[in-house]
Amino acid sequence: MKNYVLTGTNLTIDELTHIARAKVGEVQVSIAPASMERMIKARQTVLDIVKKGKAVYGINTGFGALASMQIPNEDLEQLQYNLIRSHCTGVGAPFSRDVSRAIMIARANCLIQGFSGVTPSIIELLFDFINYGITPVIPEKGSVGASGDLAPLSHVALALIGEGEVEYQGKIVRADFAIHQIKKTPAKLGPKDGLALINGTSVMLALGSLAVTECTRLMKLADIVSCLTLDAVRGTASAFDIRIAQLKPQPGQLAVSENLLKIINGSEIINSHPEDGKVQDPYSLRCIPQVHGACRQTLKHTEEVMNIELNSVTDNPLVFFETGDVISGGNFHGEALALSMDYLAMGMSEICNIAERRVEKMMNPHFSDLPAFLVKDSGLNSGLMIAHVTMAALASENKYLCHPASVDSIPTSTDKEDHVSMGVTSGRKLHEVIKNVQHCLAIELLCNTQGLEFLRPLKTSPALEKVHALVRKHVAPIDQDRIFYKDMENLARLVESNEILHEVESILGELL
Repeated sequence: MKNYVLTGTNLTIDELTHIARAKVGEVQVSIAPASMERMIKARQTVLDIVKKGKAVYGINTGFGALASMQIPNEDLEQLQYNLIRSHCTGVGAPFSRDVSRAIMIARANCLIQGFSGVTPSIIELLFDFINYGITPVIPEKGSVGASGDLAPLSHVALALIGEGEVEYQGKIVRADFAIHQIKKTPAKLGPKDGLALINGTSVMLALGSLAVTECTRLMKLADIVSCLTLDAVRGTASAFDIRIAQLKPQPGQLAVSENLLKIINGSEIINSHPEDGKVQDPYSLRCIPQVHGACRQTLKHTEEVMNIELNSVTDNPLVFFETGDVISGGNFHGEALALSMDYLAMGMSEICNIAERRVEKMMNPHFSDLPAFLVKDSGLNSGLMIAHVTMAALASENKYLCHPASVDSIPTSTDKEDHVSMGVTSGRKLHEVIKNVQHCLAIELLCNTQGLEFLRPLKTSPALEKVHALVRKHVAPIDQDRIFYKDMENLARLVESNEILHEVESILGELL
C-alpha cells in the first residue's frame, strides 16, 4: 500500500492520477498534522464570527445574488443543508470512477490548507471516501465554472451528508448505507461548511489533471506510431536531423526530433532505399517534429496551469485566521483552466489530423508502393479503406470539439455571476478529443503494422520490431477482408495501456 500524507501544497498530477485510479487497499491518503492544525484554527475563526453576529458572506448570509440577506444564527445549520440540496442540479451521465475520485482528491487538497474554515471532521470523512472506495455519483453536466463547480461538487457534498448516491463495492447504493458500512456517520454541516465543499475549481481541475497524464503518454506514443508509418511507406528520417531543429529551437520540436531519431535507429528498411527517389516526403512525415512538437507545447502549458491550481486555494470567502479576516474574492473562477484545456484539445486534435494524413499515404498505392488499402487482391478485398474513413470521421469530429468553450460566457444568478469560464465543458470536450486520438492511433497502428508485412524480410528498428510483435499478439496480419472493428477495439485497448511505451522504453530508455 502506498501512503500519501497531503499538506494541501505537496500534491502532484502523477500522484493525483495514481490515487484516482487505485483500487481499494492500494493507497492510503491522510492529512498532515500541520494542515489539520490550520483547519482547526480557521474553523475557530468562523465560529467566533458567528458569535459576534457580524454579517460575513458565506458564513451568516445568503449566497450569490442573496448575499445581502443576513441569516439568524439559529438557521445557519439549515442554511448549509439548503445550499447543498438546492445546488444538486446536475444532469447527464455520471463522471467515471477515476474522474469522481480525482474530484474528491482535488477538493480535499484545497480545503486542508486551512483557508476555508470548514469543519475538519467533514474532510476526514472525505478522506475516508477516498480510502474505502466510496465514490459519489456526480452528473457530468451543470457547471458553468462560476463560483466554482457548484452543481457537481454539491453531489459530492450530498453524499457526505448521507443523502446522495454512491458507487460502493461495485453497486450504486445510498450514501448513508455506504458510510455506515465503513463504521462512520454522515457529516453534520455547520456555518460555511456547505459552501466550502462546493465553491471551487475541483471538477475542471480533476478533468485537466487526468487529461495531462493521458496526453503525456499519447504524445510519446504518437512519435512511436509515426515512425512505424515512416518505415511502412519507406520514407526518410533526414528531416529529423537534430541540426534542423537546433535552427528553430522550439522545445517540443527538439524533443520530438530526438525521440524520432532514437526510435527509428537501426531500421533496415530506412537504409534499403535511396533518399532521392521521392525527393521529399509529404508534410505529414517530414514535419512530424514541427507538428508533434507544437502539440507538446500545448500540453506543457496545461500541465503548468494544473500543477499550480492543484495546490491552490479556490474557495470563497477565504479565512485568514492569523488576523481574523474573512475576505471575499474570485479564486473559484476557472478561466486559466478553461483556456488551457481548450488549448490542449487543439493540440491533441492536431495529433489526429496529421496521423490521418499519414494513413491516407498508406492507402494510396501511387505514393506508398504498397497494395491499395493494404490488402492483396484489391477490388475483391476492400482492405482498410473504411478503417481510414472512420479515422477521417474522428479527426473531423475533433475539429468541432475544438471550438473553445472558454470564449463563451452566460450570466447567471441575476447577473451577479456575470462572467463564467465554462471550464467543465472545456474539460469534458478535451476528454472526448483524447478518446478520438486513442482510436486514431489504434487505426494508424493497424495500418502501418500491416504495411510492414509487405516489406518482409526487411526489418524496422529493434524498438519498432518490439511494437510490431506486440501488435501481432492482439491482431493477426490481414490476408483478406474480415470484420475489422474488433481489431480496432483490440488495438484501442492496447493504446490505452502502457504496454507499447513500456516495450520501446525498455530498449531505448525514457523518451522525452
